[in-house]
Amino acid sequence: QLQLVESGGGLVQPGGSLRLSCAASGFTLDYYAIGWFRQAPGKEREGVSCISSEGSTYYADSVKGRFTISRDNAKNTVYLQMNSLDSEDTAVYYCAKNRRYYCSGFPLYQYDYWGQGTQVTVSS
Repeated sequence: QLQLVESGGGLVQPGGSLRLSCAASGFTLDYYAIGWFRQAPGKEREGVSCISSEGSTYYADSVKGRFTISRDNAKNTVYLQMNSLDSEDTAVYYCAKNRRYYCSGFPLYQYDYWGQGTQVTVSS
């Protein structure tokens, strides 16, 4: 059974950091691109970052220079290191498996399996 499980969310003060994890089971991460998305209340789900099977990384303009995506194929896990967080980053964060091995923007139709999400709240 293919599954993605996010963890690492929580409450953090503005300027703080969090590291999210996306653990995969039922398939091998090596062959697929993995994306991180987020959805704030009342807003559409938006792409944050993507990492290809070869390790190429892509970021939304809103997080460039602050977020870093990485993968550990041995652990079948993808990470999202988030630094310099501000209130605009508050959202539920989801990881998702791309149907392809490469990233090409963040169209939702490219992603066929999703985790349950983890809440990130940035507040003082």
